[in-house]
Amino acid sequence: MELVTGGAGFIGSHLVDALVDQGRKVRVIDNFSSGREEFLSHHLDGGSVEIFNEDLLDREAIMSAMEGIDTVHHMAANPDIRLGTEVTDTDLKQGTLATYNVLEAMRLNGVGRISFASSSAVYGEASIMPTPESYGPVMPISLYGASKLASESLITAWAGTFGAKGFIHRFANIVGPRGTHGVIFDFIHKLKSDHSRLEVLGDGNQEKSYMSAHDCVRSMLHIISMDEEGSVLYNLGTGDTCSVSKIAQIVIEESGLEGVEIAYTGGKRGWAGDVPKTYLDVTRLLDSGFEPTAMSEDAIRETARDLILEIGL
Repeated sequence: MELVTGGAGFIGSHLVDALVDQGRKVRVIDNFSSGREEFLSHHLDGGSVEIFNEDLLDREAIMSAMEGIDTVHHMAANPDIRLGTEVTDTDLKQGTLATYNVLEAMRLNGVGRISFASSSAVYGEASIMPTPESYGPVMPISLYGASKLASESLITAWAGTFGAKGFIHRFANIVGPRGTHGVIFDFIHKLKSDHSRLEVLGDGNQEKSYMSAHDCVRSMLHIISMDEEGSVLYNLGTGDTCSVSKIAQIVIEESGLEGVEIAYTGGKRGWAGDVPKTYLDVTRLLDSGFEPTAMSEDAIRETARDLILEIGL
């Protein structure tokens, strides 16, 4: 059986879908702070998915959820980078401390494999673009990125000390249906409240790598299936980028609205801790035989269509 922490969340629920499609039995642990029951509702009658409504900060709950598990897919985290600027211990608790609790429960239950959802945020403002996995020193500028980097270090330390196997996936910006935060989600909600004006944080030149949730979970499972020696680290993305101003144009186009004014708030960052440009080098991923089904702009456009239907305009 496989355990997915945060399995009722945006990416986690897509991973649960993929695991079930492969015929796996899945246990989900989620405190539903951002995850939603409806993201897993289609599995509840099939017997393949078991749900623990628990918090990863509760060590006893994790111990119970860990019984009989072969592989942990650790997806749970604070999904909103901006929240860390207001509640400064959010990422420490929901990221770093939660990861420690998961690893310790694994050790005590003899679970030897963990697949971890990390982030391009660990690179901070990298001086090399596209940025390879070997880039360093990595110096995150957000509390979210710091917690992801700390979790990576805990995982490799557990692997080195206790013989566990760690798969670390540094995500591009992941987009797709069921999204509950992020730039596309925000733009649609802004247009829903005002059809004539779209406020864009920053100058619109922020440029990042994007990947569909479908391709994200496919690439994670592809990497795990190769089962390389030692701890494994991969950038996950499509090898291209898209600007915030282009995303605004795409969302407006897909909304069908006309005459929308795009208003920029100014400055190179959308918020404190925002990295103006991330561009991941995904050579290792592509060389491993993985091929994405959608590049950044296509994934963004498909996501805009899906979320407009979900949210409504």
